[in-house]
Amino acid sequence: MSILAAYAVPHPPLIVPGVGGGRERGIRATIDAYREVARRIADLAPETIVISSPHSTSYLDYLHISGGAGARGTFAQFGDRADGSHVTYDEPFVDALCRAADACDLPAGTAGERNPELDWGVLVPLHFVQKEYELRAETGAQPPAYRVVRIGLSDLSPRDHYRLGELVQHVAGELSRRCVYIASGDLSHKLEADGPYGFAPDGPVFDDFICRAFAEGDFLSLLTADPGMCERAAECGLRSFQIMAGALDCTPVRSELLSHEGPFGVGYGIAAFTPTGAAGSDESRAIGDQYDAWHADDMARRKAAESPWVQLARYSLESYVREGRHIDPARDLPEDLAHALPDELFSTQAGAFVSLKKDGRLRGCIGTILPTRDTLAAEICANAISAGCRDPRFSPVEADELDELVYDVDVLSAPERISGPEELDPKRYGVIVSANRGRRGLLLPDLDGVDTVEEQIRIAARKGGINPDESSVTLERFTVTRHL
Repeated sequence: MSILAAYAVPHPPLIVPGVGGGRERGIRATIDAYREVARRIADLAPETIVISSPHSTSYLDYLHISGGAGARGTFAQFGDRADGSHVTYDEPFVDALCRAADACDLPAGTAGERNPELDWGVLVPLHFVQKEYELRAETGAQPPAYRVVRIGLSDLSPRDHYRLGELVQHVAGELSRRCVYIASGDLSHKLEADGPYGFAPDGPVFDDFICRAFAEGDFLSLLTADPGMCERAAECGLRSFQIMAGALDCTPVRSELLSHEGPFGVGYGIAAFTPTGAAGSDESRAIGDQYDAWHADDMARRKAAESPWVQLARYSLESYVREGRHIDPARDLPEDLAHALPDELFSTQAGAFVSLKKDGRLRGCIGTILPTRDTLAAEICANAISAGCRDPRFSPVEADELDELVYDVDVLSAPERISGPEELDPKRYGVIVSANRGRRGLLLPDLDGVDTVEEQIRIAARKGGINPDESSVTLERFTVTRHL
């Protein structure tokens, strides 16, 4: 067998009566759709339920699969005093999935479990499944017990998440398992100004985008979604949906959007995907291959459009990573790049930041507030190497990553002291938060997901190890010229 069906579901703890205390009545459509999903799963009587959750153990560069015999979890952190739930893991399935990942060099496995307890991204879906099983037990029609495979998310590429889903499909077939896939994940967390996370214009845009993809079974859109939009919308489920899509690779499906609502400022969408043919029987649904072609075209387009500032940063980092060479931009550039650079790069000095992204996520960012080199060109070259190889938050960039990097170069104005937050605007100004003992944190302007002055100051202060309420705190602002 293979994947019998797949479902995308949200995981608001308040949907559980012991947590919601009546508030769950405000998302009636979600509850009704959840119960429909649970009924369908019970009808299918799966041997294994594979669940991916944003709140399971996660790493930047590793897809974690929970190991061991099983796990327990409760909603105690949300005020529910019930005993909670226990699941038995499908250990042979987990072992086979880890072997398959190793065989294709996908960084996934059971190493590094940080919290073995079941998270609410798993507990909420299983709450509804278990309730349906209990109802059927009362009539003597309870399906056989199922086992669980629990998967976390990562900052790896959409393609890597999809690949893990493909391996789930492969292992289900290899073991002749009757499997259901549940992709747990909320949509945007920024749908309403009075919601817990506030409002962002991209919030409803993201929800509309995902609901359309769900309704149409457009899995390619799930892989090619604009990372900036996703960041600004504060979504949490997209990578879970990407793994689910991989589990239905090359499979014809009937797609249904069962419900969508967001009365508390967070988007809750439920969708069902039912195979209408055998796994591997529909080449038009080879979404992974389609993504590879799209990604290659997208990267080629981006590189062709790079400004001279970015071309210089790229050449500096690539020369260092591939050859160990610190280039001198006054004499070591290829002729076409040397001719493309404007004179101001060699006639001015300025602080500059180089930011690197890979698959839409930050891969490194280092810069200088004030100039430390004789020319802006030299500043950019040095900071490109630092961003790629000396950002303490990340491991050094390796040679096989270079073609996947997207660069920004921000040239800074001289910082100016300000009297308070009212003189800031996170879209226009960057901020420097300083405190005694030389502590200082900086945040660039116009960053995805940073919408308020309060957020901007808080993040900058945290980077400098500063409590923003300290009496010694001072603020400076600056502008940037951003080169893409």
